[in-house]
Amino acid sequence: MTTYLDRILAAHREAAGADRRALAPLVDQAIAMAPTRGFRTALAAAAETGHLAVIAEVKRRSPSKGALAVDLDPAATATAYAAGGATCLSVLTDEAFFGGSPGDLNLARTACALPVLRKDFTVSALDVVDARLMGADAVLLIAAALDDDELGSLVDLARHVGLDALVEIHDEAELARAVAVGADLVGVNQRDLVTFEVDTARAVRMAPKMPVGVVRVAESGITGPGDAAALRAAGYHAVLVGEALVISGDPAAAVAALRSA
Repeated sequence: MTTYLDRILAAHREAAGADRRALAPLVDQAIAMAPTRGFRTALAAAAETGHLAVIAEVKRRSPSKGALAVDLDPAATATAYAAGGATCLSVLTDEAFFGGSPGDLNLARTACALPVLRKDFTVSALDVVDARLMGADAVLLIAAALDDDELGSLVDLARHVGLDALVEIHDEAELARAVAVGADLVGVNQRDLVTFEVDTARAVRMAPKMPVGVVRVAESGITGPGDAAALRAAGYHAVLVGEALVISGDPAAAVAALRSA
């Protein structure tokens, strides 16, 4: 049976295979850019103050739930998130499945001073460099979507061009793979990428298994302060929240409520 993840990855790998751009000059261009805003540094600094950091996501739709906020204004949304006390932003740039775009990322980042994660299905070196060139401060690397060589090489490339790499995992085996490639920023996605169902106990279960020094992020299935408080108590430094914020009607207040946890 073909899953959501199968379809999404097949589309992204097909696009990557058709991309004939030379990598080296793009890497040079990325390295020459102004320094990034420090995505991991911002999360770690928030944790040191005792606050739960919120990575607030600009998200128009999802494959499983359809339209969430198709008319979303990335700049206005980012401004509201910042006003509510968000530490960082996450912006979906996948168009076919999530309705996002690099333009959304650019508008959101320009509207505020927060570091921004490019949220996408990164499968190639060009994807990583593109994240830097479009203005991102961090890139998402999904362990389930990459083999060991790909994961290691893309983490290294991200650092080479000045990006932080958020390595997303789902279980102990993927955590071991993330640690093996030197990941120091790890997200536990509570959403199963095969079924897209959420297991709200997954992140709590995984938290004590993460090594010291890893900035811990809980992703998906976080609907309000109660969820955030449980994840903070479990040892997470940050939560990444999209759907609950974009449908809230008051993104600033929704972010502030999560921070209060």
